Amino acid sequence: MLVDDQPLLRTGFRMVLGAETDFDIIAEAGDGSEAVDLARRLLPDVVLMDIRMPRMDGVAATKAIVDAKLPVKVLILTTFDLDEYVVGALRAGASGFLAKDVPADDLVAAIRSVAAGEAVVAPRILRRLLEKFVDRLPDPSGSTPTSLEVLTDRERQVLLLVARGMSNAEIARELTVSETTVKTHVGHVLTKLGLRDRVQAVVLAYESGLVKPSR
Repeated sequence: MLVDDQPLLRTGFRMVLGAETDFDIIAEAGDGSEAVDLARRLLPDVVLMDIRMPRMDGVAATKAIVDAKLPVKVLILTTFDLDEYVVGALRAGASGFLAKDVPADDLVAAIRSVAAGEAVVAPRILRRLLEKFVDRLPDPSGSTPTSLEVLTDRERQVLLLVARGMSNAEIARELTVSETTVKTHVGHVLTKLGLRDRVQAVVLAYESGLVKPSR
């Protein structure tokens, strides 16, 4: 489902995604309120959600969809790399965040990843987003944050690599283990910390001080 208050942008996304044989665009909405209603009725696999819209913005719409426990993934798209609502959108349960100028191939890949249960945040956006909040984050030089004490040393190591933007395959090569083993560790991390997906794991890693972005 495409959600954007600008019809021209929805048309552009529809043209790009319509070329993919495994995609079906089942609905479009011009604001968050309409998006929530359609999501409840149509249960799309993935919603491409604009963040700044009238009536109900993308953050509120995402939270409503997630709180309703719908089997729907939300991928946020915005013109602004460092939109002030990005952290709110991720905490609300969005599975990804991309700028609207993302290349078509990357957008298609991101949709497939989100539909498969992965989380996607463009590296440049994640880096700049976290650096924006650097002064609010704790110093990681101290002891392990209480919230992470439930993790084993290996699980903390995996979380650290996830926070650095590495994929399961890259982590597997880094640690010289199988990708299946990495997936198991990531699953344990999410379960133990009560997190929805990798995006929330990255945010927690920075907020807890396990990782601190460079200036």
